[in-house]
Amino acid sequence: MTRWLLALSVVLLCSIITAAAETPDTKRIGEITGLAVETADGVAKVSKPRGDIAEVVDGRPLKPFQGLTSWAAFEQSGKSTMVMGDIVLLEHEVNPALSAALDGGLEVTALHNHFFYDQPRAYFMHIGGSGDEEKLAKAVRAVFDAAAAAPKAEAFSGPTLPAEDSIDAAPLEQIFGTHAQAKDGMAKFVFGKTTKMHGTAVGAPMGVNTWATFAGSNGAALVDGDVAMLESELQGVLKALRAAGINIVAIHSHMAHEEPRILFLHYWGKGPAEGLARGIQGALKTQKAAG
Repeated sequence: MTRWLLALSVVLLCSIITAAAETPDTKRIGEITGLAVETADGVAKVSKPRGDIAEVVDGRPLKPFQGLTSWAAFEQSGKSTMVMGDIVLLEHEVNPALSAALDGGLEVTALHNHFFYDQPRAYFMHIGGSGDEEKLAKAVRAVFDAAAAAPKAEAFSGPTLPAEDSIDAAPLEQIFGTHAQAKDGMAKFVFGKTTKMHGTAVGAPMGVNTWATFAGSNGAALVDGDVAMLESELQGVLKALRAAGINIVAIHSHMAHEEPRILFLHYWGKGPAEGLARGIQGALKTQKAAG
């Protein structure tokens, strides 16, 4: 009986290991994404070289093999599938692709550059997600399609801004529920966040803060700023800002070994000042909800 139980345990263990090593449906992933699929160690990976953008870095043409290839990798995780990827994007492609990722149920986990002195400027958007394999593959395809369909532009869309800044902070203070810092017709709002580094609490004065600076006029304004947030707050903030038409320009960390970990998101928006303020306030509310 003991030997029989031991043999059964071995069989079950082998079955579990085999199941864990199973590769996602490569044929279906390829059909949905429209890309060739490579497999290794139970992972199915699709790649899209960006040879179409004729990238030059430091005066030298950069080949896709040198790090200019978008990719997404699928791996089984229990009864669901996990996806991770890195999407190469030009400036005008970033926010359409980012919105497509969020709309498709993917998480956007980082947005930054990988090179200096590159022409045109390339950005890298890191994505992740877990769930139904087909839905994940469709979301990845939507990201690629949104980037391909993005209209070329030399600047963000929005109203023509006045040469002189004349922001009236009063209506914005009503929205944010706090007073603004004023300078030369501009208005700035700062909201602190707290974490610890080396056992010491650090907050807004040390750079752990969300801020928003408004310039232009109340009718035709621009806002730029930074959101400090916990990892659990990132996706809600992204969705709120994009829903308000505010562009995301970077997602990354500013520190190391802080506890809890703080991520930072940089943004740029154009439009009526009150509408922009409501969009940012909406993002702040998602942080409170997540907390």
